[in-house]
Amino acid sequence: MKHLAFYSFAMLMFAASAIAQERPTAFINARIIPIVGAPIEQGILIVRNGKITAVGDARTVRLSSDVVTVDMAGKTIMPGLVDTHSHAGSPAGADGSAPIQPDVRILDSVNARAMSFQRVQSGGITTVNVMPGSGHLDSGQTLYLKLRDGANKIDDLLIYDKDGRYAGGIKFANGTNPIRAGGGTFPGTRAKSAALVREQFIKAREYRDKVKAAGNDKSKLPARDLAMEALVEVLEGKKVVHFHTHRHDDVMTALRLQKEFGFRIVLQHVSEAWKVADEIAKAKAPASIIFIDSPGGKLETMDIDFRNGAALEKAGALVGFHTDDGITDSRWFLRSGGLAMRAGMSRDKALYALTMAGAIMLDLQDRVGSLEAGKDADFVVLSGDPLSVYTHVLETWVEGKKVFDRSDPKDYLIAVGGKGAGDADMHVHELNCFDGDIGGGN
Repeated sequence: MKHLAFYSFAMLMFAASAIAQERPTAFINARIIPIVGAPIEQGILIVRNGKITAVGDARTVRLSSDVVTVDMAGKTIMPGLVDTHSHAGSPAGADGSAPIQPDVRILDSVNARAMSFQRVQSGGITTVNVMPGSGHLDSGQTLYLKLRDGANKIDDLLIYDKDGRYAGGIKFANGTNPIRAGGGTFPGTRAKSAALVREQFIKAREYRDKVKAAGNDKSKLPARDLAMEALVEVLEGKKVVHFHTHRHDDVMTALRLQKEFGFRIVLQHVSEAWKVADEIAKAKAPASIIFIDSPGGKLETMDIDFRNGAALEKAGALVGFHTDDGITDSRWFLRSGGLAMRAGMSRDKALYALTMAGAIMLDLQDRVGSLEAGKDADFVVLSGDPLSVYTHVLETWVEGKKVFDRSDPKDYLIAVGGKGAGDADMHVHELNCFDGDIGGGN
């Protein structure tokens, strides 16, 4: 009987919780920055069942009788930040056996329980593109993840498209990282790097054509090739190429390959974007840039400039930001917008780069990146202006659920660091530069 009573009580509490989740929650009196539109003073954001149902003020949004209200007076709410290039979760992609390995799936190596994801949440980031390293011309397929709480396995973080496929792109790189001295299968020069990529795309075209020619006749199908299948998805536009590139000549090589084979591209890092901003804009290539406190580490990044964002904006290119975590710390992602604005980028575009631009680059603009009715309830509660150095991330919400709360001692420790906040996998990405996933980031 005791067990029966406990079971009945548990079921009652579960039912009450379910009913509460079905009730709309209104966050009121906040300064809301929707990104697609002017900021709303004394704004109202209504969330229900993981979706945004309304955004506005008292003149445009009516509160129903069953709504739960949360007073956010003195606080700022903006969309969850989108990081187009992260290595959270200790991913390891291609190994040293070949320079181009499109069949490798980062899905098979991300640790969904890694503490690094909680650190990322503390920076207000709700969506990430987790990538393998850049020590290969192609180091494998990336994953677009939602930073939901309580993940036990990678499936709990996946984002699925309308066809039921998990979302992700593919990582390419050029410049210093994939080059190996002494010959072997890896390229020894920049020209050889491009030649090897062309060779594989030509093979992928031939593989695609053979599959099409075979039709329904299985006897005519070529032997299945997972690497070629992945590159065919690139040729057909199903996977975006996230292209690690720094020097202006390497950027132009990436754009040349894109034009030759017609794949979709997002330029990552683009340290010398300011030198070829007009060419990037003309190619309609989105550029995701990084801001680092201490430029250097390798010669090809010596001309990186904080004016990259302003130069690309002026040229008319789509500009986003990324952390390359742990090259830069996800906890401080907001300051990318502040640094870009300080160097000449407009405020609106700096905020757009932190949110909506990244969503577009990941083909997720219909779900995240702005506060609009119908989109996922991913948002950040801030103590002040998002581009102020004095502002803290107070809360991070993913699909209507709070995943970070600075007032919680455990979350606070992750946000500020200190004894007990150590992340065991924090330096794995750097170690991978020399072990298996050669080349790392940046």
